[in-house]
This record gives sequence, structure tokens and C-alpha cells, in this order.
Amino acid sequence: MKILRTRTEFETVEPIQILDITGQVRDWLKTTGIREGLLTVTSLHTTARVNVNEREPQLQKDMVTWLKRFVPRDGDWLHNLVAVDGRDNAHSHILGLLMNSSESIPVADGEMILGSWQAIFFIELDGPRERRGLELQIMGES
Repeated sequence: MKILRTRTEFETVEPIQILDITGQVRDWLKTTGIREGLLTVTSLHTTARVNVNEREPQLQKDMVTWLKRFVPRDGDWLHNLVAVDGRDNAHSHILGLLMNSSESIPVADGEMILGSWQAIFFIELDGPRERRGLELQIMGES
């Protein structure tokens, strides 16, 4: 069994943003030569998450709207009074409680096993950010 990994970085431009990273993950998977295994995609941040969900633009807009309403940025959050980096981002950390920091996706015949409508998303909760990172790891056999 082989274990391979890589790190990818990118920029986000919105306070809450849902980025479809399926193609980027699929492209890397192809370079590994792994045919059967398990792929894990992990966010390297406490205010950004990874999620498998439906790829549909209006639904993604609905998701952002719901996140903003569910935990408002302007809440009376204690963390904002003592934030180490000066960012009043308590709402981002609280939203992160509801999501995964990683997703594991089975791989068969060199392809990720995802449903017809499923995509892998990086969910920015505290943007914009110049540099965000994901760790991709595959365990399997060629």
C-alpha cells in the first residue's frame, strides 16, 4: 500500500465562500497512480471547512445566506474581544462547529466515488484570505 500526500493553496475573496475543488482534487488523484484506496481532503484552518454536497449555483447561494443568518457576524461574541490576530471572527469558529474539517472519499478504478450531484467544497468562513490551504492524502494501491 502507498500513502501519498500534497498540499494545495489558494486565495478566497468573500467573507463566506463556497469553492468547488472537485476538479483540483481529481487532477491530483490522477497523478498518484492509485487505483483503489481512500482519499482524505483536510482543511488546515479552524475557520474554513471541507464538505461534500450538491453542486448547484442557487443552492450554494442559499447555503451562504443560511450560514450568515444562522450565526451572524455582529453577534455579541466574547472571542472578538480577545482575538489573537485581531480578527473579529468568533462567528466563523462557531459555524465551523457544524462542519467537518476533512472528508474521506473512497477511490475505485482510479476515480473518486461520488454521487451524480456531489462535489467537494472548500468552505471559507472568515474571508477574504490571501492564503488558504488543503492537505490531500491518498492511501491505496495502484
